[in-house]
Amino acid sequence: MQSMWDWFSEHAWVLGWAGTALVLGTIELTTLDFFFLMLAIGAASGAIAAGMGAEFIVQLLVAVGVSVALLGVVRPIAKKRLLKPTPSSFGVAALVGQTGVVLERVTAHNGLIKLAGEVWSARSYDGRSTFEEGVTVGVVEIRGATALVLDET
Repeated sequence: MQSMWDWFSEHAWVLGWAGTALVLGTIELTTLDFFFLMLAIGAASGAIAAGMGAEFIVQLLVAVGVSVALLGVVRPIAKKRLLKPTPSSFGVAALVGQTGVVLERVTAHNGLIKLAGEVWSARSYDGRSTFEEGVTVGVVEIRGATALVLDET
């Protein structure tokens, strides 16, 4: 058991840097801004330098240098790529997946539904199903001005 305490005392800076990296990484989990992640990686670099036996000033320079480089180069790229908002669908593509109510019997060949406040011509998607007036249907596809629908259940 004494050898473990000897190791801790000999590697105090490694543990200090690793602990700092862990704390900064945990903070990053709450912010999700990639700022504390870059600092955590810099602290982990300081731990590696300490593990290799570097003096404290070298450890500090490595940690600061890596952090600054990551903040200046990697963070802007990561934020741009990972936090880009997903494009929202618009037009008829936005109607796919929505539900409509059958206004006039829908068959494989014709029918009418009310979809997003508008009346649309409709057909059954599978070409076999029939939906009676008042039934709720899901829009699977839009072809031209016709909604292809299936049973919502």
